[in-house]
Amino acid sequence: MPGSWIGILLIASLGLIGSCSAAAAAAAAVEYDSSAVIINGQRKIILSGSIHYPRSTVEMWSDLIQKAKEGGLDTIETYIFWNAHERRRREYNFTGNLDFVKFFQKVQEAGLYGILRIGPYACAEWNYGGFPVWLHNIPEIKFRTDNEIFKNEMQTFTTKIVNMAKEAKLFASQGGPIILAQIENEYGNVMGPYGEAGKSYVQWCAQMAVAQNIGVPWIMCQQSDAPSSVINTCNGFYCNTFTPNNPKSPKMWTENWTGWYKKWGQKDPHRTAEDLAFSVARFFQYNGVLQNYYMYHGGTNFGRTSGGPFIATSYDYDAPLDEYGNLNQPKWGHLKNLHAALKLGEKILTNSTVKTTKYSDGWVELTTYTSNIDGERLCFLSNTKMDDLDVDLQQDGKYFVPAWSVSILQDCNKETYNTAKVNVQTSLIVKKLHENDTPLKLSWEWAPEATKAPLHGQGGFKATQLLEQKAATYDESDYLWYMTSVDNNGTASKNVTLRVKYSGQFLHAFVNGKEIGSQHGYTFTFEKPALLKPGTNIISLLSATVGLQNYGEFFDEGPEGIAGGPVELIDSGNTTTDLSSNEWSYKVGLNGEGGRFYDPTSGRAKWVSGNLRVGRAMTWYKTTFQAPSGTEPVVVDLQGMGKGHAWVNGNSLGRFWPILTADPNGCDGKCDYRGQYKEGKCLSNCGNPTQRWYHVPRSFLNNGSNTLILFEEIGGNPSDVSFQITATETICGNTYEGTTLELSCNGGRRIISDIQYASFGDPQGSSCGSFQRGSVEASRSFSAVEKACIGKESCSINVSKTTFGVEDSFGVDNNRLVVQAVCT
Repeated sequence: MPGSWIGILLIASLGLIGSCSAAAAAAAAVEYDSSAVIINGQRKIILSGSIHYPRSTVEMWSDLIQKAKEGGLDTIETYIFWNAHERRRREYNFTGNLDFVKFFQKVQEAGLYGILRIGPYACAEWNYGGFPVWLHNIPEIKFRTDNEIFKNEMQTFTTKIVNMAKEAKLFASQGGPIILAQIENEYGNVMGPYGEAGKSYVQWCAQMAVAQNIGVPWIMCQQSDAPSSVINTCNGFYCNTFTPNNPKSPKMWTENWTGWYKKWGQKDPHRTAEDLAFSVARFFQYNGVLQNYYMYHGGTNFGRTSGGPFIATSYDYDAPLDEYGNLNQPKWGHLKNLHAALKLGEKILTNSTVKTTKYSDGWVELTTYTSNIDGERLCFLSNTKMDDLDVDLQQDGKYFVPAWSVSILQDCNKETYNTAKVNVQTSLIVKKLHENDTPLKLSWEWAPEATKAPLHGQGGFKATQLLEQKAATYDESDYLWYMTSVDNNGTASKNVTLRVKYSGQFLHAFVNGKEIGSQHGYTFTFEKPALLKPGTNIISLLSATVGLQNYGEFFDEGPEGIAGGPVELIDSGNTTTDLSSNEWSYKVGLNGEGGRFYDPTSGRAKWVSGNLRVGRAMTWYKTTFQAPSGTEPVVVDLQGMGKGHAWVNGNSLGRFWPILTADPNGCDGKCDYRGQYKEGKCLSNCGNPTQRWYHVPRSFLNNGSNTLILFEEIGGNPSDVSFQITATETICGNTYEGTTLELSCNGGRRIISDIQYASFGDPQGSSCGSFQRGSVEASRSFSAVEKACIGKESCSINVSKTTFGVEDSFGVDNNRLVVQAVCT
């Protein structure tokens, strides 16, 4: 909409406002103002969640989208990753799980709206932030600034995506699901060093996007100076205090970080359900209109898509749906109940006058929304203190408001939800052998990675300088060999130190075919002793990237590999010889990559059976296996392996590095939901491998024999590798009288077979395994729960005195029910 964010557009009559097929979508008038999204005259708040289509499989999409809908979302958001679709210039790939058109069609079929984040800079902990590396290698290009070469390429790709969406009639103006599109991403966080050229670039981005004429508004995340033709939005853990730069713009939160990403060598992050719900409720208490969870399903960094550097293959993100698509309980259910409470007050929230009153020295805020139509009220009662508080609202009653929580009050006198009161189940999901399967040791074959040529200095091309790795590889492989020779003119061997200034991420150093050491990190200086024989000596350096940089000002210019060095030899007399300007030979990638060893149908690897070589670097391993029984998600346990890459039936599972463990300190098992969340809070998995299990989507598997191939870079032992399922084994509920406890074994794959504990009264403990009888307990606690749940995949229990056959005088003021059950 040129010149303004507000206007009328056409949108499909989706499941939110009616029922119709994607093929026969009816048009509806849609407009936006500062307090609502208006569809067919109905004023709405938008509850959205991020699901990245390349981080799952086509076969997973419908299930993920349906679970998002069942969780109370009305919109799905996704990024378009430029380097996934255009790895080589003007060679496009939109097949398989890169078919974003099909993804949005499935969103529409589910009756949901969509948000298209073209970027085309994404960040998202994705390799190189989503930029293709060939872009970096164009002479005189400068990314994300007023550079004509970059802008032309960016516009070409943006137009490509827009035209594909138009051809498929995906925009709301065409009867499709997409109600918003995004250009650029979080540029405002880094634009300072770009100066006036950066400001000009922002203006150009908006003009270029709006000129695409898609019929729906464009947004810019974290861009406080966004032009009025686009809507600026907020990203972060909390956005309640965010104010759009245009008073007529809706207040939108495009990334509410549901957890955090994980890096190799780091611990597992966790954001509590209570704090996440608190952040959402506070946002809508402060006039929020659209809120998007980043991520709602994180998924998996298949292939070499993880960025960073050092982003792990798992992108679970502690999201409401876990990496494999399981419900992450209690987070998923607690948010579902929040969404229901918000939607119950939607008509009031989107057309009302608002007043805020403070209590308890300002720690408590009562925000009252009064409908401009009929005077109905909805209240948010928030407590930002670290202590519980009692609040007297006079004629509207007295309320107990837990620390760091928000209560939603229907009619301002009845609590329908509190962010700190989790009245849903907790699911304990385990990795295990399926009950119908027998433990089997896998039979392995192996093949060496051919290193003879690079260890003898033989490469594919030469240069009299040390090349930056992206410039040499175009990111076709993680690996680049740097090789040169140096003469020892003496008659005796010579002790020297090899010193390499390295820009990341993993370096192996060889002298005359023998590895003298390795090291990994962001940037460092490698120093190891070496022995030069008389005559010509070959120095071979193998550089391995572990995801390219994806964030920061000028991040695209950050060097990878040896990148100019210097590479030096220091002799015993402290004389330094700089080899940086030597003639260097280069070899891109592994021999096994070129020979497609990872493809079981290629037949180019010479596999050796028997006499399994373990602890051997630069080695390929191969085995066959049967898929685990059932339909639950599958993982491969790579315990015992070092560092490398894994494939099943030729499909990449991503990088592995299970030998790298997290610091053993800092995981005390305690996690206080109160207070502002940061990514270093509530950590777990101390002292364990960053990632031991790797997702094997069921769609990768055959009914009969399957092939697993591993490339081991540093030395490992595949003897203990095994395939397992992820299963909901234990479920626990903890809820108060007057509510309904719903228990489920997560997807109908298992049933509730045993009630390990049940108590209605004032039981002690708050988590699975900690429940104990309190001072009072209903005698029918076990029997009532068993009757309702045993033999069922899911059950509902009305938590009341009647259900448990006790008198009205029974118990305490706040009776509650706790249950621990087994799923088999």
